[in-house]
Amino acid sequence: MNESRLVMYHNPNCSKSRETLQLLEDNHMSPDIIEYLEQPPTAQELKDVIKLLGVSARDLLRTTEPVYSDANLDDDTLTDDEIIEAICEFPALLQRPIVISGDTAVIGRPPTRVLEIIA
Repeated sequence: MNESRLVMYHNPNCSKSRETLQLLEDNHMSPDIIEYLEQPPTAQELKDVIKLLGVSARDLLRTTEPVYSDANLDDDTLTDDEIIEAICEFPALLQRPIVISGDTAVIGRPPTRVLEIIA
């Protein structure tokens, strides 16, 4: 990913996502916005995000979403690829917001975490 590029996986209906975007704008930063509910990430994009975050695919799951239970995603035997496939199919499962700056990324929970990668 381009080092100078700032990208945000954003859900405008999420207060934490809106707070994170406001925090970036308050710091004179204009991220490229990906409204992932409208433009779901591909499996490869998710793998790249997972690598940048240094987390497992399971760490990207929002366990409070109804589809999490409906799709039996609490099954510990699921592989990363199966979890990634579920997120691609049901993008509401993706933790949010995710901000990527160059070769680093954070999940903006709390929103002030983004300051770790933009400072």
